[in-house]
Amino acid sequence: MAASLLNKALKPIKHPNFLSALRSLNFSSIATAHGNPSDGPSSSSFTFDNANNNKEKDDNSIYIKPPTSNASTEKTTSVTMPMSFMTGSIVGKRFYEKVTTRESDDGVGWTVMLDYRTLKTPSKRPLKLPTLALAKAIAAEWEYQQTDGIRPFTMPLMKLACTALERVPLTRTKIIEHLMKKFDQDLVFCRAPEDNTLMAGVHARQVEKVDPLLSWLNSEFGFQPIVYSSFFGGKQGEGLSKAVENLLKKTDDCELAAIDALAAAAHSLVIALGIFRGKLQIEEAIELIRLEEDLQVDKWGLVEGGHDVDIADLKVQISSATVFLGLSRKNFFH
Repeated sequence: MAASLLNKALKPIKHPNFLSALRSLNFSSIATAHGNPSDGPSSSSFTFDNANNNKEKDDNSIYIKPPTSNASTEKTTSVTMPMSFMTGSIVGKRFYEKVTTRESDDGVGWTVMLDYRTLKTPSKRPLKLPTLALAKAIAAEWEYQQTDGIRPFTMPLMKLACTALERVPLTRTKIIEHLMKKFDQDLVFCRAPEDNTLMAGVHARQVEKVDPLLSWLNSEFGFQPIVYSSFFGGKQGEGLSKAVENLLKKTDDCELAAIDALAAAAHSLVIALGIFRGKLQIEEAIELIRLEEDLQVDKWGLVEGGHDVDIADLKVQISSATVFLGLSRKNFFH
């Protein structure tokens, strides 16, 4: 299910280097924006290493590690993978034949195997995933790689897994602070003025599509959200903000990683929470995110190489984070 959904979302993407042209996002993701922890070398990339270490002669594994200053002198077979996992580059050749999953050694979680090697995180811990479904989905991403090279931008679930396991535990407080800082300027709180003839169509569409989500927000948290006819938004009530913040604090690492990614892509924590709580489906969320821009496209036309690339990228980001969220839940198939 995950593979078919992601392949469908990726299908419209024609150019391998499309992401370099994408616009910056206001609502950036803190979880993936930080560099390496202070106890390790600073780097903007990870390295996949399939050579045995002298200190660990029996550890036949593959892991993502930050390259060191003397990396060029080490006798290893490795390729450098960008930290974002979202470039259009091809990095190295496929060095494995068979991809499988197995239960972790401690019996708690699942891991991905590349031939006889265990896939590991940047800190050299096994990539231990909470469910077999998520492990199989990530294994499918690795199996999908072509023999001529590994394409990181086709592995969004792998990116989110590394974020959840490595970044969120270290930056949980900062992630929540960042999400709440942007909450008052949430996309769904910004309303086009009703008395402006140029924006009348936008206002009517917002009332039709956004108001049901705001009503849900009120019933879910017990506080009425405030909408503003200002690009910069305003100030939400303390009760609503506190209720949302308390919900974020109760999330596990996989859930918070997914919410952070969804909020960054949607420019909206409310839309992210709507997906998280099951109020919104992927298509509904994308429609809300693109509501104003789609109206402009209907009026003025679609710019090839611009709007179509944005739409494809948005589909990948929203669908992959939603799939990751669902597959990470142990009761997902119940």
